[in-house]
Amino acid sequence: MFEIGKQFPPAGDVERLAKYKRGKSFFDGKQHEVYQRASELLKDRPFASQMEKLYIAVNIIDILCTKPADLLVGEPPKFESGMDSESTEQKAINRIVEENDITQQLHELTVGNGYRGDAWIKTYYNVRQDLSAIPGDLVKPELSPEPIIETVPSCYVFPELANGSAKKFKAINIAWVEYIETKREEIPFLNVEKHVPGYVIYERYRLVEKGVDTTWGVPIELFEIEKKVDTMRESDVDETCVPHLLVEQIPYKSVDDDWRGISLVEKLESVLIAINDRLVQIDYILWKHSDPTLYGPELTEDGAGSVALGGNYIPVQKEEQTPGAIVWNGHLDSAFKELDILLGTVFQMAETPQWLFGTTMTEDRGGTGTSHTDGAAIKARFMPILSKVKRIRAHVDRAIRDALWKAQILENYANEGVEEFTPYDPIYPSVTWSDGLPKNEKELAEIMQIRTGGKPTIDVQSAIKKQDGVDDEKAREVMRRIDGDEESVNGMVDGTVFNGEPLNDE
Repeated sequence: MFEIGKQFPPAGDVERLAKYKRGKSFFDGKQHEVYQRASELLKDRPFASQMEKLYIAVNIIDILCTKPADLLVGEPPKFESGMDSESTEQKAINRIVEENDITQQLHELTVGNGYRGDAWIKTYYNVRQDLSAIPGDLVKPELSPEPIIETVPSCYVFPELANGSAKKFKAINIAWVEYIETKREEIPFLNVEKHVPGYVIYERYRLVEKGVDTTWGVPIELFEIEKKVDTMRESDVDETCVPHLLVEQIPYKSVDDDWRGISLVEKLESVLIAINDRLVQIDYILWKHSDPTLYGPELTEDGAGSVALGGNYIPVQKEEQTPGAIVWNGHLDSAFKELDILLGTVFQMAETPQWLFGTTMTEDRGGTGTSHTDGAAIKARFMPILSKVKRIRAHVDRAIRDALWKAQILENYANEGVEEFTPYDPIYPSVTWSDGLPKNEKELAEIMQIRTGGKPTIDVQSAIKKQDGVDDEKAREVMRRIDGDEESVNGMVDGTVFNGEPLNDE
């Protein structure tokens, strides 16, 4: 993919990289200053009730990208091997999940996926801490390598498709530009980490700057690959012993004729631009309102009748008209009405009910969502966003299970023959997801009691896991503490000793 004399990034990836940049700018919501000025001006005006609508309009993409992530992993998923909780395999999965903070990673990549459309995770076996910043005259700490699962910036990933396929990858390149500072200039270099089944190949190239491409609305810096240089590594090829690629793609939404994911923002760009135009218009009108032109009796030279406002003043004769202010409404009502319609369109296209955020921003858009409290009614009201989360989950579930399985293979391969390590068979795990909705525990328990004829339906360890959201090891620790409390309260003597015959006074 990367050859001397060719362009970087490749011409076919410039549009994709520009999409990532545009989506990030919408997510960042740079219009916050507009909202702050408008809310200050509106607080004592008839339009004060519209402040919440302005706030939502400014932060619309942030909340629309964050809410699916909240529903996906708001309640942490459970990763199971299908074996006993004390087994080496289950303990290994629990350890890899906890040490890599998988739940938090999934939340972050789902949020970013909303404005990018693509997310990538990489699995490898190495020391977790980067020690490159430690000066050479200092002793570096000895750290043990471990299986690592981490996200990769989507703008660094350049896949190579298999012949005749629009979805299957034969190689995945992770490439990023690094500037090396010299006495005269900063020289750009391209670092490449090429993943193929069973191996990771490292390359490094010197680049020459070739300007900026603004075809897709944002600046994308272009380079020409000048020559190949030394990677400064001990080996340019690492054998992984995994007959699969160690990089997983997680698209936000996908189709069958293109590997690139589809983001939420790219479908809403035109509507978001229109919302931004309305915000600017409302801000401009409010500023005109804050400093109106006044009219009234002509002011005297000694300052009698002077005005404190900084706007223009038009003197009129006393018999002409009562003093007042020239107020320009500028169709502010119409601007807010159009903003109302645009916000409704965004929520509809994002498959997100407005009342999911606790209130409705626009008029007559389906109520507040709090009129029904039983589980079935709540799920029915949440159906649009739940269907969306399930679609996202399908991609996340496959990728994270693949990554956990490959992490186990890497760990066993790297520790082959190590005495302190207990080998185990890598298990392809299953993941139990929650829908993120509040559950009526009493209603659920009553249903189970009816179905089982009053028999227990859950053991103590599983109950603690479910109630506290912990894994098997932590649940067992809680059970040990409960047993310890019972012993300390009841003592070491069995209470049945007091059930015998009374002692004879003789």
